[in-house]
Amino acid sequence: DFWVYQEILHEVRPELIIETGTRFGGTARFLASVCDLLDHGRVITIDIEDLASSDTVRPPHPRITYLTGSSTSSEIIDQIRKEAGSSDGVLVILDSDHSMTHVTDELRLYAPIVTTGSYLIVEDTQVNGHPIIPEHGPGPMEAVEVFLRESPEFVPDVAREKFLVTFNPSGFLKRVGAESAESRALLAEQRARGDRDELQAAREQMA
Repeated sequence: DFWVYQEILHEVRPELIIETGTRFGGTARFLASVCDLLDHGRVITIDIEDLASSDTVRPPHPRITYLTGSSTSSEIIDQIRKEAGSSDGVLVILDSDHSMTHVTDELRLYAPIVTTGSYLIVEDTQVNGHPIIPEHGPGPMEAVEVFLRESPEFVPDVAREKFLVTFNPSGFLKRVGAESAESRALLAEQRARGDRDELQAAREQMA
C-alpha cells in the first residue's frame, strides 16, 4: 500500500495531505518523506491522543502538522476546511476509528474537500470478513458501500489494488467529477429504498 501511496502522490501532486488517525506518526512521516522527494506538499494528521510533544513518539518534520481532537469534531473540521480552502490539490486518508458509523461520518465530512482527480483513501476495509476479522462488525467497507451509493462523484480505483494484497480493498476512492442531475436522481431513488435505514440499524447495533 505504501508503494501505491507514493505512486499516487507522484501522479496527483497534492499540496495538502490530510490523515485521520496518527497513532505514532509512522504514516505521516512516510508521506512527508515522499513530499520531500517531490519537493511539494505537506501533511496534517489528526488524532484524539496528544503524543506530539514527545519527539521520541511522533517524529518531528517541517512538512507535518499534528492536530489533537476528534476527526469529526466541529473544531477540527473548521480548521481543516480553512487549510484545504487555500490549498491547490487535497488528498485524504482515513485511518482512525474503524466503526461503520464513524467512518461514514468521516467520509461525508471530508469528501467535499477532496479535489477532482485526487483520492479519498479509506484504510482497513479488509476487516469484518473482507476477508479478515469476521467478528469485527460493520466497519470501513460497509461505510464505503453506503458512501458510494450517495456519492457518485467518487469511484473505487481498482487499479490501485494491482498487487492483489491490500489493507484497503475498494478503499482507493478517486474523485472523478461533480454531482450531476442524473446522479442526484439516482441518489434519491436509492435513499427511497432504505439506505438510510441500513446506516441507522448499524448505529443502533453499535450503541
